[in-house]
Amino acid sequence: MEIQFPPLPLYADWGRPLRVESTIDGLELVQGRIPPGLHGTWYRAGPDRQFPPMLGEDVFIDGEGMVHQLRFDGDHVSYRSRWVQNERFKLQAAARRSLFGRYRNRYTNDPSVATAHMGTSNTNVIHFAGKCLVLKEDGLPYEIDPDTLETRGLFDFNGQVRAISLTAHPKVDVVNDRLVTYSFQAKGDATRDVVFYEFDNAGKIVDEIWFEAPYSSLVHDFAITPDYAIFPFFPLITDLENLKRGGTFYRWHPKEDTVIAVVPRRRQGAGIRFFRGPATSAGHMMNAFQDGSQVNLDLCLYAGNCFPFFPTVEGETTTMVPPVLTRLSFELESADTSMRSRVLCPTPGEMPRTDDRYQGLPYDNGFMIVMRGPDGGSAVGHLHLGSGKLDVFSFGKRTSVHEQQFVPRSPDAAEGDGWLLVIVNRLDDNHSDIAILDARDITAGPVATLRLPVRIRSTFHGTWVPSETLSSGRYQGFTRP
Repeated sequence: MEIQFPPLPLYADWGRPLRVESTIDGLELVQGRIPPGLHGTWYRAGPDRQFPPMLGEDVFIDGEGMVHQLRFDGDHVSYRSRWVQNERFKLQAAARRSLFGRYRNRYTNDPSVATAHMGTSNTNVIHFAGKCLVLKEDGLPYEIDPDTLETRGLFDFNGQVRAISLTAHPKVDVVNDRLVTYSFQAKGDATRDVVFYEFDNAGKIVDEIWFEAPYSSLVHDFAITPDYAIFPFFPLITDLENLKRGGTFYRWHPKEDTVIAVVPRRRQGAGIRFFRGPATSAGHMMNAFQDGSQVNLDLCLYAGNCFPFFPTVEGETTTMVPPVLTRLSFELESADTSMRSRVLCPTPGEMPRTDDRYQGLPYDNGFMIVMRGPDGGSAVGHLHLGSGKLDVFSFGKRTSVHEQQFVPRSPDAAEGDGWLLVIVNRLDDNHSDIAILDARDITAGPVATLRLPVRIRSTFHGTWVPSETLSSGRYQGFTRP
């Protein structure tokens, strides 16, 4: 069968589908020295296209899952990438063509895959309870071999999960070795069902809370504190009849409110509070924490529709306003259901990360992609929350960066004391670099740079797994000084 990709802007230059699995034993060190304390594996996930899209259209969050592995062993770093060979991938491999239509719209699929699992497994990788899992919010995780990246199969936590999907943004508590996660539209497309799960380090559910959302919307990420789970509902809404007509999975409803649910943990859903504000959207949360009776949520907030390829309910297109890191605050001891809003950093940024040991707690160090670096390209940013100071490092013109990964200098290091791992796209040279920055002083530039002879087309999210965790299946020794 003839294979021709359509001339979409998404596929231009660096975005052209790569469709390559790679194994490179020993990356070339081109600058600096690898810090001696880096022993572990950095996993990343992103989308690629196995075959040209079935309907000739595409959005950047769609496509088959590709997992990337960077293994650090002293002064030796190896790289491996593999397709996630889930049900969707295997069916298309057999047919030698795409079989799935519009993003997440099962009514536009080829009839031969009407009952197939549609998950793309293209967004995130976590390691928990001895399992390496690839995630996408359109289905349940797929387990992969942590060494070879071979796909092992669909994973539902040994039958405990009743939801049909799980988020791509769970939180792994590396200090207490726990996992918290959730599902939205948990009982099917366009349902309002949401469920929150907490698992112990044996992979057993210890908390399960079901509740109804105000509408069936996008909930790509959430946040936690020790006592609460915070769910943002943005008016990108799924309508079943629109799906049956072949429409997009989400449509933007600018007249609807943003609704934030503050859900008490370990209380079976009792006492949920819903706070309201004007129509906004966000893909990613940086962190949340409690301050007395107040809960604060820090997120990269868009003043409008964060995904302009999803039209309004009237069918109109929108223009994306770049996101800024914003704090939304909720007073739990007041009957007032409005939310207070304060910009933390006016410089546009996305893909926020923290020192994972401080998820849900007061913190001072946040990291993100700065969307307009000093030379016009994307850059690495380190925001000092206490002072509001933003440090930025750019890798130069015609470069872009992926979401950075923070690795503590030691399990008991101070907050923010460690390394930032960054994939750098060398747009003119058609390859990627792996840069290691000292998180305390990113403006000094990389302490080491490794060259990949291939390009990493796109990744969204990932995780750092220490060698000891890969061996034992447990996160051990991490503390919060």
